[in-house]
Amino acid sequence: MRTYKYKLWNHRKGVGIMKRYPKYKEGGVEWIGKMPSHWQTTAIKHLTKNLDGKRIPLSGEVRADQKRIYPYYGANGIIDYVEDYIFEGEHILIGEDGAPFFDKTREVSLLASGKFWVNNHCHILKNIGTSDARFIVHCLNSVDYFEYITGSTRDKLTQADLNRIKIPMPNYEEQAQIANFLDRKTGQIDELTRIKERQVELLQEQRTALINQVVTKGLDPTVEMKPSGVEWIGEIPAHWEMINTKYLFRLVTEPAPKNNNYELLSIYTDIGVKPRKELEERGNRATTTDGYWLVKKGDFIVNKLLAWMGAIGLSNYEGVTSPAYDILRKIRPLNERFYEYLFRCGLYFIEFKKWSRGIMEVRLRLYFDQFGQIPLVFPPVDEQNKIVNFLDHKTGHIDELISTEQRKIELLKEYRQSLISEAVTGKIDVRNEV
Repeated sequence: MRTYKYKLWNHRKGVGIMKRYPKYKEGGVEWIGKMPSHWQTTAIKHLTKNLDGKRIPLSGEVRADQKRIYPYYGANGIIDYVEDYIFEGEHILIGEDGAPFFDKTREVSLLASGKFWVNNHCHILKNIGTSDARFIVHCLNSVDYFEYITGSTRDKLTQADLNRIKIPMPNYEEQAQIANFLDRKTGQIDELTRIKERQVELLQEQRTALINQVVTKGLDPTVEMKPSGVEWIGEIPAHWEMINTKYLFRLVTEPAPKNNNYELLSIYTDIGVKPRKELEERGNRATTTDGYWLVKKGDFIVNKLLAWMGAIGLSNYEGVTSPAYDILRKIRPLNERFYEYLFRCGLYFIEFKKWSRGIMEVRLRLYFDQFGQIPLVFPPVDEQNKIVNFLDHKTGHIDELISTEQRKIELLKEYRQSLISEAVTGKIDVRNEV
């Protein structure tokens, strides 16, 4: 019998060998391909009952109630807990929104039990046949939904689309064996993923703590200190100054000429300033940049609405950006990279929020009139340069470690999805795997 080699990412067992079934036939569905000769395919509508119309909308009072007991499911899993509920027992939930259909490492379907409420972005299915609900869920997380979605936007799975989905169907005993195998293996992978994600969190915390320490205390632990005059900063080196932002940077408003071909720049909380063209595949496109602000290399771009969440960054590019943003340019000698570390490390986020203006949190804006009054630490320029060089080296090493762990997480998620797909379509025989 031919064997099918499959790498099992288990740090103890290393690489495992999995068998194939002795005979295969065409499954008649593209995403299934060939399947074991004794399997059949069955439409979801023949295996489950759709309960989408059984939802009870929750009132605003119920949603706002602090006493939350039962899980509330949305398109991407548990969102929150609510006091009211509608369903009880075991049900199959499947998100109708498109994002998971593009990202095969995100689960579209899950098995819920107990008492819970479901919003209108989920389909609710009740297993009505002699099928293992866990097997159905694993199949639904392997389907190529673009074979079935018919809407014009191609990002919504309607009830009619869902009913047309066909999945492979071995007998109940074999379904249970496959589900047991996948539950065990995906559990192991999920645990490894959680460990890696925690390692990333710890590295990110280490990076932030290092930056916070160095940009406010300097590199010399023996230096004489003095009160900064700002309670949340505490003491700073005695030879440093505290200077309000408006004495270090000015607001720049230079409109771009019409029909220009400058690089379009944007600011993101997680990655800073980037050319928009690098992110166009995510759907971010601009039809024109007429009237946008000119940006020079070394300027800071500030998203007034999201500055308190980290949407402020140094531009390493010449270009233009949205007039909804503020452009800050230095007015005295300083190392812009030092202030990029200072602005983006999280230390000033609370202060940015405090100086922002608006009637509610989602409408807060940090205008330069207020930003300019925020006191900033100001070491001598040569010391700023030394701090930047030190942080570039140290954070570069940490960033490499983070990138390595994140890549391992991506591979684990890809492996998890591949393992599920191979098992539920019969590409590997896991009936006797332990």
